[in-house]
Amino acid sequence: MTKYARDEFDRVPETSSRQGVHRVASDAPRRRLGPILAVGVVALAIGLVAFLFLPKLGFAPTGSPLMAAGSALESPSASPSAEASQGTASQSAEPSVEPSVTPSASETLPNSGTPSTAPEEEAAALDKSQPVAVYNGTTTAGLAGRVSGTVSADGWTLGPVGNWGGMPAQTSVIYYSGAEQKANAEALGELLNITSLVDSTEFQQPVVVVLGPGFQ
Repeated sequence: MTKYARDEFDRVPETSSRQGVHRVASDAPRRRLGPILAVGVVALAIGLVAFLFLPKLGFAPTGSPLMAAGSALESPSASPSAEASQGTASQSAEPSVEPSVTPSASETLPNSGTPSTAPEEEAAALDKSQPVAVYNGTTTAGLAGRVSGTVSADGWTLGPVGNWGGMPAQTSVIYYSGAEQKANAEALGELLNITSLVDSTEFQQPVVVVLGPGFQ
């Protein structure tokens, strides 16, 4: 038994269908939350449908992440054609690297006007100041004096003039000392009509004329 006095709340009719004040009070909030939960479930279902199926049907809003992803996926499909066109343009723009088969001027005309580089022996200069010795190797008296006059009259410098004291001469000979005196010997040979020219260092004179038998 309770220690408190009974009041009007303790008078509950026995035939009443109500089971208690606290139980009835707890049912009212449940009835009000039911519609809210149903609306939330429906809204969630609509959101899922819109998120999963509408993009596949082409109803995604402009600027949405799905549209951005779709654009990113579509962009590679157009890149091969662009790359192909760029490749064709680059190939057409590449310069030809085939070697030219046109022969150069030096190959076609190897000898056109090109001076020869082969060394040529320069002829020794004629020097009439070199002394010319005249010897008579015949038995004709005064022959050396007569020939020396001819040589001097042509502008040559005379050296010793006399009789030949060496081996008996078989023919007329002009001896010259070295290549530098060859031009002088040739000029004297034309002057005296002597064709035998000999390079010799036996004499101390640059050019020696020996008159042999048969000299005219």
